[in-house]
Amino acid sequence: MLLKTSKMFKVLALCLAGVFVMVPVESVSGEDPLVFITSFAKGEAGAIHAMRLDTERGVLTEVNTTTDVENPFFIALSPNRKYLYSIHALEFGGPKHSEVAAYSIEDNAGKLRLLNRQTTLGTTACYIDVAAGGKSVVVANYSSGSVVSYPVQSDGSLREAATFVQHEGMSVNATRQQEPHAHCFVVSPDNRYVFSADLGIDEIIGYKLKSRTSELQRLDGAVETAPGAGPRHLVFHPNGKYVYVINELLNTVSLFDYDAETGKLSKRQTIATLPSDFEGVTHTADLKITPDGKYLYGTNRGHDSIACYRLSADGSLTLLEIVPSLGKGPQNLAIAGGGKLLICANMPGNNVAVFRIDAASGKITSVGAPLEVTSPSCIMIR
Repeated sequence: MLLKTSKMFKVLALCLAGVFVMVPVESVSGEDPLVFITSFAKGEAGAIHAMRLDTERGVLTEVNTTTDVENPFFIALSPNRKYLYSIHALEFGGPKHSEVAAYSIEDNAGKLRLLNRQTTLGTTACYIDVAAGGKSVVVANYSSGSVVSYPVQSDGSLREAATFVQHEGMSVNATRQQEPHAHCFVVSPDNRYVFSADLGIDEIIGYKLKSRTSELQRLDGAVETAPGAGPRHLVFHPNGKYVYVINELLNTVSLFDYDAETGKLSKRQTIATLPSDFEGVTHTADLKITPDGKYLYGTNRGHDSIACYRLSADGSLTLLEIVPSLGKGPQNLAIAGGGKLLICANMPGNNVAVFRIDAASGKITSVGAPLEVTSPSCIMIR
């Protein structure tokens, strides 16, 4: 199932009149984009798959597989698309520290060469991001509730950690919030700050990023979410003015205004991800925004669906529809083809589903049958 298209899209950050914007740019390669998908599994089942995406047909075809990995979970690409960084959670919830691995992408078929690995200094690492310019990598440790930053060397490999911060506290959920659980760590598009959504303490904690050294300085005054919300992942609007947080335990999405001068987040709206009459057990996971900033999508695990939203000019959310994810436990999302396609990794469902995004309405329709993939946990478009 190979995809044929003459275009792939990257995101170019521009500063125009002091305002950060994101615009799609055609790739000069003219090739179908590569899609990296991790299989979160032990032994030979653990893998990082490289696939071609036919953006016209919405079809994924595997072209390379890296199998000398153990429980690869979350991944991120360097801005120049030459390097891939992967979390290796050697034990999920166990006492062993996780690792972060640096890979060189050797060819257009997604062949990976291991450069080096560093300890994350914590357990069950679950998120990784790369700063603009590619000089810093940041990681969140879920089980131990900590965050860490690394300088990146000229060859893409990682130095030892520059900063390690242990979060502290608890919140109201007796089974999930008795200690901190840093669930993501995201660099702001202006490269000035890094934000961690901590599910265990219902806070979003901001850090000033020192680009030259990759050191972090914690900001005063963490942002509190609703008690028991369990903030999990966050994403910036392409215009750099708004931040959206998906709350795992209360199944909601919250909108925050972002002050680029101070790094302050101010909550403005919270909206449900589920039908009002749903009474089962379900938890959210991931969220993504189209490059044009018009639509946002979030996943429900348990309800096994994708919530689709329209974003107004002021960033506020309006629910459009809630669509089955075509697999159990939708864990991660990616948007491809310049905003034309939505890819969903159904991790316990062992498949990856592709949906076409209607540009006029933001609604999604499935593109063929899902592709079988063992325990897919993260998708990254090159």
